[in-house]
Amino acid sequence: MTELGLSHVSGLRCVHCSTACPLTDTVYTCAACGANLQVEYDYDSIRRSWGRDQLAKDTDRSIWRYAPLYPTATRLETPPVGWTPLFAAPRLGENLGLRGLFIKDDGRNPSASFKDRASAIALARARDVGRELVTGASTGNAGSSTAVLAAAMGMRARIFIPRTAPRAKVAQLLAFGAEVLAVDGTYDQAFDLCLAATERFGWYNRNTGYNPCPREGKKSVAFEICEQMGWKVPDLVVVPVGDGNIISGVWKGFEDFRRIGFIERVPRLLAVQAEGSAAVVRALEGDGTIIPVSGETVADSISVSMPRDGEAAVQAVRASDGFGITVSDEDILAAILEVARGTGVFGEPAGVASYAGLKSAAKQGRIDPAWTVVLLITGNGLKDVASVMKVAGEPRLVSTDPRELSEVFEK
Repeated sequence: MTELGLSHVSGLRCVHCSTACPLTDTVYTCAACGANLQVEYDYDSIRRSWGRDQLAKDTDRSIWRYAPLYPTATRLETPPVGWTPLFAAPRLGENLGLRGLFIKDDGRNPSASFKDRASAIALARARDVGRELVTGASTGNAGSSTAVLAAAMGMRARIFIPRTAPRAKVAQLLAFGAEVLAVDGTYDQAFDLCLAATERFGWYNRNTGYNPCPREGKKSVAFEICEQMGWKVPDLVVVPVGDGNIISGVWKGFEDFRRIGFIERVPRLLAVQAEGSAAVVRALEGDGTIIPVSGETVADSISVSMPRDGEAAVQAVRASDGFGITVSDEDILAAILEVARGTGVFGEPAGVASYAGLKSAAKQGRIDPAWTVVLLITGNGLKDVASVMKVAGEPRLVSTDPRELSEVFEK
């Protein structure tokens, strides 16, 4: 790993009351009102020292090619996170009447999840401030990404999960050496228990919607989209939403690039939530206030009762002139097969919720067929095989006798 300076970081600012404070190892939320904080940068300084020409010469194909826009003094060399493929999906686009649909497949990250982007920055920041134990609450993906990267760095991970977390994600956590605490409750309860433990024992907390640094990793996907599309900003980016931290990060990435002059505008954002876990969309449709919901959905990675970064998510969607939409669990499960068979990408329920939302929005006439649309697929289908099997069906059982194949295929 290599060392970087932090002179480009201005500090932190509250997303609710705009109170400013310095970036320190003990500051997670606003001291004035308790709301979430956002990292701010000296954009003028960055603009003078770093441009698209320098970026084009950088041979690093990971999130670290964008180091001047991160709040870390440590640059991790392995495993490579980010620079996931972005490619056209014409067959899927034709089904929706769209001429320019692209897939950003973040299931290609080391832990097979978008969350590796957040964990990379959070763990780098933990190393900056001398912490060797990182904790967090997760339905599975954030925890497994923390475990993967902590193992590579020689750090310790202590993860709180709801007891109902998918077994494949639990297996990842355990395989990479994390200490796993299965909470007999919901994700929200696991989150609160993790915060209590952080306060009591002083562990470094990586939770999104609490620690401002993970958002800085998630915004890297916006940087990559800009570069991979030849600096032609898409018209719409579709994002599955749980606690709201991904979509607030996506907006911040585009906004950071706009503020340093790399792009001229920010795309619209479409926030997609499951019907039972739609606090952010309900707030977008109302006065912006986040009100708890049941959080019940088959898409565990976006199953949240009280979105911890909901206020920032609402601000991001509105600032982009975007909108939100809800989808049923049935539509989410159906999207697994539609995306897999239409693009060759295998997504978990939360990962393909973006497609279910785009499909619904297109049917409602809310998508201009001429728009260029980027669909975020945030996690691999192997993360939740049980959900996939609900719609994929079972294999056909055949005899070992070749003569009987004619009975199978000639009926």
